[in-house]
Amino acid sequence: MAILKIKVVSIIGRMTELDGVTAVCGKSGCFHPDNSLSFYSDTAKFSPITEENPYTEPLQQLCGAAEAANVRLKLLSQDAADSLHYERDELEEYVSDLSEEFRCLEEERAQAQADADACTRGIAEASHFTGLDLDLDAIRECRYIKVRFGRLPKESYDKLNHYHQNPCVIFFPCTSDEHQYWGVYFAPIDVVSEVDRIFSSLYFERVRLAELHSTPEHVVEALREDKEKASAHAAEIGAKIAALWEKESEKAGKVYSYLHRQSVYFSIRRYAARYNDNFILTGWIPAEEEKAFCARLDELPGVDYTLDSAENELEHSPPVQLKNKKAVRPFEFFVDMFGLPQYDELDPTPFVALTYVLLFGIMFGDVGQGLCVSLAGYLMWRFKRMALGKALIPCGVSSAVFGLVYGSVFGYEHLLDPMYRSLFGFAEKPVEVMEADTTILIILAAVGIGVLLVMTAMLINIVCSLRRKRYESALFGPNGLAGFVFYASLVVGFGGQAAFGWQLVTPVYVVLLIVLPLLVILFAGVLGGLAEHRPDWKPESWGGYIAENFFELFEVLLGYASNTISFLRVGAFVLVHAGMMTMVFTLADMASGVGYVLIVVLGNLIVMGMEGLLVGIQVMRLEFYEMFSRFFEGGGRPFTPIVVEEKR
Repeated sequence: MAILKIKVVSIIGRMTELDGVTAVCGKSGCFHPDNSLSFYSDTAKFSPITEENPYTEPLQQLCGAAEAANVRLKLLSQDAADSLHYERDELEEYVSDLSEEFRCLEEERAQAQADADACTRGIAEASHFTGLDLDLDAIRECRYIKVRFGRLPKESYDKLNHYHQNPCVIFFPCTSDEHQYWGVYFAPIDVVSEVDRIFSSLYFERVRLAELHSTPEHVVEALREDKEKASAHAAEIGAKIAALWEKESEKAGKVYSYLHRQSVYFSIRRYAARYNDNFILTGWIPAEEEKAFCARLDELPGVDYTLDSAENELEHSPPVQLKNKKAVRPFEFFVDMFGLPQYDELDPTPFVALTYVLLFGIMFGDVGQGLCVSLAGYLMWRFKRMALGKALIPCGVSSAVFGLVYGSVFGYEHLLDPMYRSLFGFAEKPVEVMEADTTILIILAAVGIGVLLVMTAMLINIVCSLRRKRYESALFGPNGLAGFVFYASLVVGFGGQAAFGWQLVTPVYVVLLIVLPLLVILFAGVLGGLAEHRPDWKPESWGGYIAENFFELFEVLLGYASNTISFLRVGAFVLVHAGMMTMVFTLADMASGVGYVLIVVLGNLIVMGMEGLLVGIQVMRLEFYEMFSRFFEGGGRPFTPIVVEEKR
């Protein structure tokens, strides 16, 4: 249960040294800056540094030029970038000239491409009318007749029969597709408004073909020639852009690396505070990086710094970075979903890894399907980099292991019987899930697992709270020592009597191990206040305190019961899996040959997808609500050091 150990560092120096300090912090890749003013109670003479980043605009211009050239700028290595140095005026002039040149070329290319696209649309429109023997120039010269080219839905074309008495409402189709006709109608100039209104009501869409010259065939040919010229011009401009980038790529890459790094370094300044001609900058670094970080600061003249352990600065909420073994690391995904632990909390990731894999395997026990889940998880991580995929790999292995216990392989419940006979001398598999006696044992085992995990969560809370010197939570709370004694006494006393006939529940047992812990929980606020030396330990009204906490105690008791009963779902899903696969094989037995195989394969896929999703959600619910809620608060903030490298 590891959280990266960090330290808080406060750096003080002259304003003239601030750029050097921010460069050291940025190059280190391990400095998490924080608001410096928040670390001091008296900040009357301090002022925040709110200078505008001078590298932002030229950096954006250069990135825009690269985007116009359809290339991606890449950062140089740290060693190569350290040797670069440019004056600010030189940078601004170079970037401005380069981006302007790219902008002009891109505008010219965009205009050429727009012309080509316009020709394409014109060709598509004019091609529908190439069957009409019309002279567009002659049509334009008509003084008494108006001509309208366009398209009409086929449903509307059929409705033209309603206007057969009007000789002006006639549509001459030329071409058609599945949904509409392209054609033309003519109307005398004195009734053209009425005819246009009728065709508009029929959803006629006009095409401005009459604005073109010659015949539709000649229009199409001319547009094709114009399109070829525009496309060639666009390609020519594209070649110019590529040539310009090839010429400037080396220098542009260097300038980009310099601008990007300087912009990142300058962004650290906003966390600093100014006092006359001095500055103070505060942040967090990993304890393991202290020696190297301080060595870099020591090279700067006139700069002083102090370091302190994060444990002494808990009021400032030190940032958190989880540090777990490779096998456990995938389950940080679930912890992040709930919330990072605070710096002085225990990291629950190992606990989650163990319990999640165990419960998933118990609830979804099948050798074949489990291995398929592992394969799916591997593919999700390998090709999509999905964090959930890495967590599914051990979950699938756990399913396969418990599948060996249940004897289930893709739903075949007795496929492994020969293995049991040869290795263990069993007649068949040891666990027959669907038998009545086994079902009762599975349910009891599920409750037993739940009791064990709830008690483990309480013990973790006791240890964690003692470390944080929260004695109320550790000793007197419902998840502390008092709650643990009460819950364990109920389980051992009444559960032992029901299961094994133990006669432990006596009046003394009830008073000391059940009633007394409940009273301690009832007065947890008072007892915790005394233990932690809080000045407000005494309630304003004892009657109000007892009444309020009595109802809270009743809620606590319901919580104990509901949390334990929730683990019944562990046993229920064991039965659900067997029941679903029984249904699949019942349907398959109704078919034969290829039909049987298809039903079995499809049924396995459906069960894997649906049950895998449901089991995953239910285990996560048990983690969050039945276990996490007893010892884990969350609310930590991530450790995010300033780094120059771009995110991939």
